Amino acid sequence: MLLELRHVDVCYGDAPALWDAALAIDAGQIVSVIGPNGAGKSTLINVIAGVLRPSRGEILVDGVDVGALAGHRVCEHGIAIVPEGRRLFTHMSVHDNLELGAYRAGARAATRETMEEVFSLLPVLRERRSQIAGSMSGGQQQMVAIGRALMARPRLLLMDEPSLGLSPRIVADMFGIIRRINERGVAVMLVEQNIHQALGIAHHAYVIEHGRIVTSGRPEALLGNPQIKEAYLGV
Repeated sequence: MLLELRHVDVCYGDAPALWDAALAIDAGQIVSVIGPNGAGKSTLINVIAGVLRPSRGEILVDGVDVGALAGHRVCEHGIAIVPEGRRLFTHMSVHDNLELGAYRAGARAATRETMEEVFSLLPVLRERRSQIAGSMSGGQQQMVAIGRALMARPRLLLMDEPSLGLSPRIVADMFGIIRRINERGVAVMLVEQNIHQALGIAHHAYVIEHGRIVTSGRPEALLGNPQIKEAYLGV
């Protein structure tokens, strides 16, 4: 098992945000996490990435508990995040933003090789490598954020709302890119409100409400569930 969460709780001060979360991702899987605004999706992804610390439970990567580690140490275990809102260094070039993604020791030595792999996956970044990141369109900035995460050479890529604020055409391109990343052997955990797209590319999915994972299963089974249809698909 690449990643496993066991009985994970997260609190903001005294306020609980995630309760008893249990989740598993195998190598090479795409796992989608769906749920309404405020359900705890971003909390879930941030505690896995080491941005937040769990108040209880285990976060296991290859059987090793990384829950107490700082974010950069979690990255050393093969996990990278594309954060909600991209969080680029907007006054720096595309190339420099990408290069910052290769800061961990295991990735730094292969920076040039990985950069070429990113450019082959996202050709627009090669064309615009000298452009200031903040001057790009929203979709192009999202490509930079994805490329920066891939520069860490992750085995698991965490993606927090990658389609947020993008046009439908760009969203379709984005999910095609996620598929291609997965085809290259990278597991993906996708937190996303675009339910049809998220379930359309996933091997497995989890539904989270009010800080709890309430159900999980194959995407086609969830799409056939009357309660899921009513709550999330408007059917």
